[in-house]
Amino acid sequence: MRKLFFNKVIKEEVKKKGNINNLLLVSRLTEEGVLRKYNTSYEGYEENEIEEIKERYGKNEISYQKGKSLIKKIIDAFINPFSIILLALAVISYVTDVALVKSDQKDFTSVIIVTTMILVSGGLRFIQESKSNKAAEHLSKIVRTTISVKRKNEELKEIPVNELVVGDIIHIAAGDMIPADVRILKAKDLFVSQSSLTGESEPVEKYSWISDDNCKNPLEIKNLAFMGTNVISGSAVAIVIEVGDNSIFGSMVKNLSGKKIVTSFEKGINSVSWILIKIMLIMLPLVLFMNGFTKGDWMEAFLFAISVAVGLTPEMLPMIVSANLAKGAVSMSKKKVIVKDLNAIQNFGAMDVLCADKTGTITKDKVVLEYYLNIHGEEDIRVLRHAFLNSYYQTGLKNLIDKAIINHVNELDIVELWRDYKKLDEIPFDFNRRRMSVVVESIGGKTQLITKGAIEEMLEVCAFVEYKGEIKKITEEIEKELLERVSYYNKQGMRILGVAQKNNPSEFNEFSEKDERDMVLMGFLAFLDPPKESAEDVIRTLKDYGVNVKILTGDNDIVTTAVCKQVGIKANNLLLGADIDEMSDEELKKAVENSNVFAKLSPNQKTRIVTALRENGHVVGFMGDGINDAAAITEADVGISVDTAVDIAKESADIILLEKDLMVLEEGIIEGRKIYANIIKYIKMTASSNFGNIFSVLIASIFLPFIPMLPLQLLMLNLIYDISCITIPWDNVDEKYLKFPRKWDASSISKFMFWMGPISSVFDIITFLLLYFIICPFVFGGPFHMLNEVEQIGFIGLFHAGWFVESLWTQTMVIHLIRTPKIPFIQSTASWQLTILTFLGIAIGTIIPYTVFGERLNMVAMPASYFIYLFLIIFLYFISITVLKRLFIKRYGELL
Repeated sequence: MRKLFFNKVIKEEVKKKGNINNLLLVSRLTEEGVLRKYNTSYEGYEENEIEEIKERYGKNEISYQKGKSLIKKIIDAFINPFSIILLALAVISYVTDVALVKSDQKDFTSVIIVTTMILVSGGLRFIQESKSNKAAEHLSKIVRTTISVKRKNEELKEIPVNELVVGDIIHIAAGDMIPADVRILKAKDLFVSQSSLTGESEPVEKYSWISDDNCKNPLEIKNLAFMGTNVISGSAVAIVIEVGDNSIFGSMVKNLSGKKIVTSFEKGINSVSWILIKIMLIMLPLVLFMNGFTKGDWMEAFLFAISVAVGLTPEMLPMIVSANLAKGAVSMSKKKVIVKDLNAIQNFGAMDVLCADKTGTITKDKVVLEYYLNIHGEEDIRVLRHAFLNSYYQTGLKNLIDKAIINHVNELDIVELWRDYKKLDEIPFDFNRRRMSVVVESIGGKTQLITKGAIEEMLEVCAFVEYKGEIKKITEEIEKELLERVSYYNKQGMRILGVAQKNNPSEFNEFSEKDERDMVLMGFLAFLDPPKESAEDVIRTLKDYGVNVKILTGDNDIVTTAVCKQVGIKANNLLLGADIDEMSDEELKKAVENSNVFAKLSPNQKTRIVTALRENGHVVGFMGDGINDAAAITEADVGISVDTAVDIAKESADIILLEKDLMVLEEGIIEGRKIYANIIKYIKMTASSNFGNIFSVLIASIFLPFIPMLPLQLLMLNLIYDISCITIPWDNVDEKYLKFPRKWDASSISKFMFWMGPISSVFDIITFLLLYFIICPFVFGGPFHMLNEVEQIGFIGLFHAGWFVESLWTQTMVIHLIRTPKIPFIQSTASWQLTILTFLGIAIGTIIPYTVFGERLNMVAMPASYFIYLFLIIFLYFISITVLKRLFIKRYGELL
């Protein structure tokens, strides 16, 4: 969820909404009154009532979550600064070539060419994004956020949240997203994070009792919970009060749809776009006045300036960016990866640090109960029985450890154990206590508090121990013996939990954390979650790609070290959560650079580590699937989760893996780097080419007695070049380039532009000189000023055709020359799509002067001797760019 830090705005706005009165009313009703108001009970509605209720109160869907309409998609694809400029130029061309001329002189060619540019750019962007959205929608159907709901005559079941109706009875637990605005009917240690609505950093405790009548702001009422917030700990039974657009969140969407944070990638694209637009806006009046004063024909000068502006407008940039990102999303979808934010793919490629939880990331995520032992390390069925009662009766988030205990008991065929007890209460797990408790009563009336949790935290609440058949006070010697035994299993990579009990914990049958004291430690459980066979190879591969893997886990340091050692992660300078708490932010920034493993972390500590890494200049990815990972996932540049994760983790992530496989991360990194490479190729070649064209046009305008190229010819040249660039998103990328993460650096573009741009002008000027002083005089029998009017027209037509072809060759060939630091066509070859389209563009452009269409463009066919000069120019251009590339790389370290 987006973080919306403006609680005051919400407080003011919610007062205006009609549904607020209903929330306030319901918060003041008794439990029975609420159920009666919605004509329901704790058994819930019957299935045949659901549709009628849905029609009455509406669906649990928010308008903004619905897909964009076709019209909106088309507008987004076609409307951008570049297409607006082209559209304005098309209108001007229509006025000057069609509207203001006689009927027999009307010429739609300029309008058609510019319109074609707009249609090609926008159309391809629309097609690619549609393919991407379709692939994402297909996969998104597999990943659904669900909630436990009670329907009459049915067991508690999980249903998609959009199937909820007003009056439904839902059961919520740690890790759940609140699916609608609800009234709490029963709650146990329920803490809810409302930061997505209010910006409050601390969770808020919710209760079931009737609220204060004086409170007018629903967000401050303790027995109400709201759509979009999430359960941090505890459990509750609640009734749905408002759904979809009628919820607080839904009613605020229009006002709270605050702009999404702009990433460095988007900032870079925007900055380059506006630099090129500014250059174009400066050049337009400059070219206009220079040609107007020197040639005397202001209308022709105006049209030429317009055409130069079109040539300087990188109208394909939005398409290239969108096509690259969309292609990446489609490619990732084939690998069962849902990309929620297209820009996350590029950030994926830029990632140089991947933070990940240990469990399920480098381990198999299949926890198995290996041993259930007493204090002396002997197998003890009583320890297992008590652990089972704790796991079976808890209603919070059943994690892999609880499932492992229950599965083990099922295998031993003592599953009927639960029939001998009934549950009285529970004290849910939280990440500060790192333990959870249940209170059960046996058939004989004996009440027991049973607690399990991390050994260190269990020793804090245990004063006694079952030692050699007796209850003894825990001494330093006993504690030392216990910790040595625990350490022995930890070093084998096993996770150890303690199990303790306490008889008759409270006289008043009201249980809380305060009852977790003076307990008797019975023994411990040893769990094994072995490393994945592929983990070591993947971590080595990620390292080869310049990505440092850091493990952030809540597990203890000994187990974490053992597992990390098995997969090749150095656990030198391991930091514990307690160490981090003692560090200032500046100290932590230094510490995170020297440590790859962090253990016994709280959610807040994980977030601090991610923040410190980002502030150090790293692009950070975080992969997690638990409640304790959600804040860190949100804080990271790339949040990664899996479809089996808790709701809040999936909601916070940018990328969701349908298979928890590290190999997919490697593929995502490569895909992200390919995207960056192909985008930066187009930007750099376009920026340098445009910058070079500026000099060519200015110099030609100064010394030529006519404009260097007709507006229509310039438009045609740009159309062919633009079409040649269409397949850049599908181009190959050198393997070496993919080996390192790439951060967006706008300054590298300007350096490249100033280095590579002028070299093309040098060869343009050489072409001007050859055409004006050698080739054209040879064909027409003398220099321009000595020819008659008809011969001068032919001279100009040949000059235009010669520069048209040379400019097309150099502008298109530069795509191959600067797409790689290697020698093109020999050491590095472009994709077949790009190769075919660029050479096809060159062929068509070269043939045009020899066709009827070329005559319509006022071109004259070049003599055969022209191509001798052309090939020589292209060869020298090829050599010059190759040498300049090497100098540029030597100076700045890399080409792209």
